[in-house]
Amino acid sequence: MDVVVPFHGDRAELDELAARMARLELGERDSLLVVDNTPGEDGREAAVPLLHAAERETPAYARNRGAARGEAEWIVFLDADVAPSPGLLDRYFSPAPGERTALLSGGITDEPVPRGGPPAARYVHLRELMSQEDTLRIGRWAFPKTANVACRRAAFEQLGGFRDELRGGEDADLTYRMSEAGWALERREEASVVHLSRHTVRGFVRQKLVHGSGLAWVERHYPGAAPARRMPGLLWWGVRTAVRGLGRAVRTRDRDEALWAVFEPLEVITHELGRRLPNERPPRPGR
Repeated sequence: MDVVVPFHGDRAELDELAARMARLELGERDSLLVVDNTPGEDGREAAVPLLHAAERETPAYARNRGAARGEAEWIVFLDADVAPSPGLLDRYFSPAPGERTALLSGGITDEPVPRGGPPAARYVHLRELMSQEDTLRIGRWAFPKTANVACRRAAFEQLGGFRDELRGGEDADLTYRMSEAGWALERREEASVVHLSRHTVRGFVRQKLVHGSGLAWVERHYPGAAPARRMPGLLWWGVRTAVRGLGRAVRTRDRDEALWAVFEPLEVITHELGRRLPNERPPRPGR
């Protein structure tokens, strides 16, 4: 298996990523490659194999570049903000996938955050926001998140991989194209990673805006997959939800209740606002 991890960040974040990925148990025919999508960092090195690919600043582009460097039958895509379990790769093949299976959806657990922890991270933990169930339960338009997914190389190359230009929604798009081509999806919850949550409100909001932008793109290309909600009614719902939830939190003195009252409307409304942002990123000038 070829493990590909897109990365965009500073030196300290790269070192932390290398330490987390060092926990992976790799077999003789397995490989690990971190694809550095950070502009202006062509010369830096790391404690893991590193490929610099910042010609287009999207995770999709980085994943495609990394996948092209390998030859294994399966490609495992992990996000840079996850901590994999050591036996992740072996667990993907228990049981063996079917002949027409192209996607294996690995498990994702949100980082445990204790009561009294950073508000944004605590909400994500309570909400189980990054779990695969979040997107696999939506019926016809279900898809696995590429924070942890294995892809059969033959199917990936047949369809041309991810769409390089997309900032978000590329996982849904690839899943839908694979389904149209007759490939199947299987779940592998035991092949798990821990997702490291954003610890600031700013980081949380930025993440939700990108997700919202991706949802809008998906809806334009796959009508009915991610329909928008009417903003005036949504804002009124957000105010009522926050006021009622905070009222209950005051009566019960429950901090988690208060966090949910604030962050649930913030999550949903930010998603909708993100739909107004462009989701396609052009190549860098001169590339």
